[in-house]
Amino acid sequence: MASRGTVKAHGGFNANDDAEVLFKAMKGLGTDEDAILQLLIARSNAQRQEIKAAFKTLHGNDLVDNLKSELGGKFESLIVALMTPPIMYDVTCLRDAIKGAGTDEKGLIEILASRLPNEVNEIKSLYKREHNDDLEEDVTGDTGGHFGRMLVVLLQALLAAGEQKYGTDEGQFITILGNRSNAHLRRVFEEYRKLSGYEIEESIQRETSGTLQEVLLAVVKCARSVPGYFAESLYNSMKGAGTDDQNLIRIMVSRSEVDMMDIRTEFRKRFATSLHKTIQGDTSGDYRKALQLLCGGDDA
Repeated sequence: MASRGTVKAHGGFNANDDAEVLFKAMKGLGTDEDAILQLLIARSNAQRQEIKAAFKTLHGNDLVDNLKSELGGKFESLIVALMTPPIMYDVTCLRDAIKGAGTDEKGLIEILASRLPNEVNEIKSLYKREHNDDLEEDVTGDTGGHFGRMLVVLLQALLAAGEQKYGTDEGQFITILGNRSNAHLRRVFEEYRKLSGYEIEESIQRETSGTLQEVLLAVVKCARSVPGYFAESLYNSMKGAGTDDQNLIRIMVSRSEVDMMDIRTEFRKRFATSLHKTIQGDTSGDYRKALQLLCGGDDA
């Protein structure tokens, strides 16, 4: 499947040359942030990993550590995110969401509801390898009984997929997300509408509340359209006073090589303005420049 991302592998790629450009950008007094962001965003994640290896060989230092010591704030967070392999980035975000002060439910929900089943399974095994903890146990331990149990029951109701039977202990819900099929879910929603006369979203909004409602709506929205779900999430990160930078960075980075083109199209369709313009109005400096490059263009 052709990627619908805005970030592509660079044609004339040379890891050593790139490592030298980055080294020079950080050498001596002051840092050339522009050189750093222009280079890294014009490379795929796989190429950034090669640059990291070349940098270590040539200079004996860890590129990411060097970047951290030279950069700061949101721009630093964005660049470090770009330097992290995709599944590892998801694992890091999930770990932070669970182990940080309070649970970042939005982060948990977004990653688990939107990733493909094989990605959910890769995330689970890498999480185990990195942290020696079980992701399911950590999530359910952290999100509390009622939320966890109701989540499983409702997801099972949505997912009574032929022969797939799940026990209703709350440790099952990531397993369920890892086994879902969006095409199947869309048929379930259609049947639901025929039987009840309501869209499934309406019933979820009526029957549930809080985090549980957020998760269920996320699963439904992703089944209907993953780019649509992210367009909405990006819009919500930037609308009103203040910006949810954590969310903004996570989506812009993790979708840049996947479906950013489609997210932009959905954003334009739903909000009568472009993602590029919204970023322009809500951010500033190198951070803004980097986000706009990840966005890749203005759909005026």
